[in-house]
Amino acid sequence: MAFDLNEKRYIKETGLEARIAAIVEPVANDLGFSLVRVKVTQENGCTLQIMAEDENGRFTIQDCEALSKDLNPILDVEDPIDREYHLEVSSPGIDRPLVRARDFRTYIGHEARIELTDPVEGDRKRYRGLIAAVDDESFTITLPDAPAGTDPDHRLPLSALAEAKLIMTDKLMDMARIDQEEAPIDDDEEIETVEVDPEDESTTN
Repeated sequence: MAFDLNEKRYIKETGLEARIAAIVEPVANDLGFSLVRVKVTQENGCTLQIMAEDENGRFTIQDCEALSKDLNPILDVEDPIDREYHLEVSSPGIDRPLVRARDFRTYIGHEARIELTDPVEGDRKRYRGLIAAVDDESFTITLPDAPAGTDPDHRLPLSALAEAKLIMTDKLMDMARIDQEEAPIDDDEEIETVEVDPEDESTTN
């Protein structure tokens, strides 16, 4: 399947985060990157976290720097945050957020933690289990601790997704290690992150 830069993201964002995502996504797309997540936190006073990836789900230090360089002047003009903040541009990491149908397809058989915006089965909004199947509109998660006599498989609509994140397991670590061996991107095994202080425009790893 071709890498679709415009494939819909399914994630719950605040109004501010959604506004920033609308600014960031076209810039990332112009560089050939896909936006994963925008998050505003109170860390260090205020921090704007931006996750992005290339068509292989990777994002190197050089990619972080390129996106940061192109974002800085646009964020300065748009000025979406009305106070001083730190900008962090990073890769999704190993235990990454799952925000598109293709993410779920890539990690079928891996364990994930799911939170829905609204319950779709009774009053349940949170699930933890193995990703079993995916289509364009939904995914199926298998609960390992389902009570005897109940169906462990739950088909959930992507449109109801608030947040989904992979859980760090040996299987996931093995997958990441193989990927790193086949296509090494950096000597540092930590998540690639570039932090930018808009006040002085200095960049550090």
